[in-house]
Amino acid sequence: MKQLVMIGNGMAGIRVIEELLQQNKDMYNITIFGSEPYPNYNRIKLSNVLQGDTTIDDIIMNEWDWYKENKINLFVNEAIVQIDTDQKHVISEKGTVVSYDELIIATGSSSFILPIPGAEKEGVTGFRDISDCEMMINVASQYKKAVVIGGGLLGLEAARGLLNLGMEASVVHLSPHLMERQLDATAGAMLKDELEAQGMKFFMEKQTAEILGNERVTGLRFTDGSEIEADLVVMAVGIKPNTELAQQSGIYVNRGIVVNDFMETSVPHVSAVGECAEHREVTYGLVAPLYEQAKVLASRLTDHDVARYEGSIVGTQLKVAGVDLFSAGEINEDARTKSIVIHNSFDGVYKKILIRDNCIVGIVLYGDTSDSQKLFRMLLKKEDLTGMTSTQILHTPCGGGGGGEDIASMPDDELVCGCNGVTKKTIVDAINTNGLTTVDEVGGCTNAGRSCGRCKDLVGEILAYTLGDSFDKNAATKKTLCGCTTLDQAEVVAEIEEKGLHTTKEVMYVLGWKNEEGCSKCRPALNYLLGMLHPTEYIDDSNSRLVNEKMHANIQKDGTYSVIPRMYGGVTTAEDLKKIAEVAEKYNVPLVKLTGGQRIGLFGVKKDDLLPIWEELDMPSGYAYGKTLRTVKTCVGKTFCRYGTQDSMGLGIELEKKFERLDTPHKFKMGVSACPRNCAESGIKDIGFVGVDGGWEIYVAGNGGTDLRAGDLLCTVKTKEEALEVTSVFLQYYRETANYLERTSHWVERFGLENIKAAIEDPETREQLIERLEVTLTRYKEPWKEALENEEIQEKYYKKRQIQVEVN
Repeated sequence: MKQLVMIGNGMAGIRVIEELLQQNKDMYNITIFGSEPYPNYNRIKLSNVLQGDTTIDDIIMNEWDWYKENKINLFVNEAIVQIDTDQKHVISEKGTVVSYDELIIATGSSSFILPIPGAEKEGVTGFRDISDCEMMINVASQYKKAVVIGGGLLGLEAARGLLNLGMEASVVHLSPHLMERQLDATAGAMLKDELEAQGMKFFMEKQTAEILGNERVTGLRFTDGSEIEADLVVMAVGIKPNTELAQQSGIYVNRGIVVNDFMETSVPHVSAVGECAEHREVTYGLVAPLYEQAKVLASRLTDHDVARYEGSIVGTQLKVAGVDLFSAGEINEDARTKSIVIHNSFDGVYKKILIRDNCIVGIVLYGDTSDSQKLFRMLLKKEDLTGMTSTQILHTPCGGGGGGEDIASMPDDELVCGCNGVTKKTIVDAINTNGLTTVDEVGGCTNAGRSCGRCKDLVGEILAYTLGDSFDKNAATKKTLCGCTTLDQAEVVAEIEEKGLHTTKEVMYVLGWKNEEGCSKCRPALNYLLGMLHPTEYIDDSNSRLVNEKMHANIQKDGTYSVIPRMYGGVTTAEDLKKIAEVAEKYNVPLVKLTGGQRIGLFGVKKDDLLPIWEELDMPSGYAYGKTLRTVKTCVGKTFCRYGTQDSMGLGIELEKKFERLDTPHKFKMGVSACPRNCAESGIKDIGFVGVDGGWEIYVAGNGGTDLRAGDLLCTVKTKEEALEVTSVFLQYYRETANYLERTSHWVERFGLENIKAAIEDPETREQLIERLEVTLTRYKEPWKEALENEEIQEKYYKKRQIQVEVN
């Protein structure tokens, strides 16, 4: 079997591997090196992560198990530093040497950082990867003034995200109007007005001369001498291909790594793909052309007939801060063009079609992009417009508008998913051939909707048209447990109970799982559900847990781990403090930090040191990594505070000791404040207790993250015993009725606070929930002690292995 090595673990490179596996999965032994500690993720949706609309977990495209299932040797957090093209091997920064028969360079691009004084200061960043997102989120928790340099797509998305994080967001742009590469002056002005209404500030036609501050940024100075304050500066002025490694290896580089029409570089058996590649003097930063390149490269590597890659005409369909945009081809008129222009400022709609020699050569749509795919097809095919009126050009149905009649008139070769190059015919054929009935199934089969996701509504319309009377709208759009089954979580739970299923294998076999091994989404969910339904009989399957839970430690961005022992209610002892200090000194722990949950965390721990550190600490796990009770934050309470009305530390410690290790659908945090001054931030916890004269107010479903949510008042109780009882009922009801990986904030909004109150107030329901919870609490063991006593666990998770682990 030939050896294929790929440098880079991003979207373009992994698409090559996906195509290659589909065409001939037994041809290569595949090794991939990625410089980040993550599997392949959707970089397009980083803006959604920053804006708080989704999580890092949600943008993972190929989970860790996908690599294992396809026998791919994956090295994460390990960059290649040398390519020896004579000996045909690569060398990593950690000294790993791997030989290749074929090498793919898919190193992508990085943010272009303006070479201006002060660019190296703390608080200056690009916006290109997960670490950039995390940095901005962390800064937003401490500072308030953000400045984004660059009024293009990426800059505006970053600014929208920073607004969502509670920062003041200003955009500095060199040109007279925003997004000048995609929009003309009219559309750019409309966009600016909309974003100003949302809270953004703009400094147009400004050029940055210097970033102010000593070690940390404090502001910007422009070339005209004016200044603005800034605690954070985000550079979004463009990207530069990552070509240094190729150049050092003697591979021909211009702006990018130069490739021919078959994605071959100047060196035999070395290919390049994606944002790092330059084809016919063009580099591409949008995903659609990169996926076209991937198909060509995969076909060549598997000895299939290869159609040359001849470059791409890029259509940019974007959604900036709630405004739909589409642009393709030319955007400004010249002496030879004629234009169709619709400008409806009342509805915020602007459309301009540029026509030359009776063919569309340019499209600018703002506010309404329903015609985008139809118009883009006409541009690509240079369709003759002779005999067509302007109304027919802009309003002919078929392009996303709605209904079976529109789909029927849509040509088979019309692009539905521009990111992945999926046509209507491809989707219809997949539905008919494979019996697909849901949007997710279509995406899994054709890749439609897997990138930006904006075509999913249109995919649903094609499903309805193709299936006709047999189409079930609810089934097509329902959220199944994963792609392995057509059942949602409630249906899976009902089947488990009705059929008496007790293992994940049993569930998958009896319920007709499409993938008999399951996937990284359903295995952890089934493991949780079976443990919740059969607490005394089910044996926990650690292999089905998310990786941080397997390791009992959070992996950090540099591949090291955190060790955070439990400190009940944030209270510790001199003896435990000594242990932590001695361990930190002995193992050269880089960072010892007080966490937001009132514990002491050891960060930067090597994997090999995890077990000995646990052994020497001899303290319980703080479960800082688990889908379980994380922390119970407390204030000092009436024991010391002159304002305290209740014993907050006593209740907090009792709560934490009672419910520690309890598996929950998602992470769970509590806070106990002894008075309404709320020093323990109880109002933004999953359960929060606030001391009042004569008892406790209990708040639920608070969230202190980017999507801030104040907790709802559930009830008021008089005693500590009542508080513990209400907590038991709430926790068990959440465990039994929430979807796996659903936070309490979303669960309460979906399920209804009144329904939860009814369960707590009904004596029979209350008694049954408490009884089931008490049975469940008997099944848990201290994970660190179990790992220290079990050689199989040590061998499986803590010894060095070739396939690395990840953040969840």
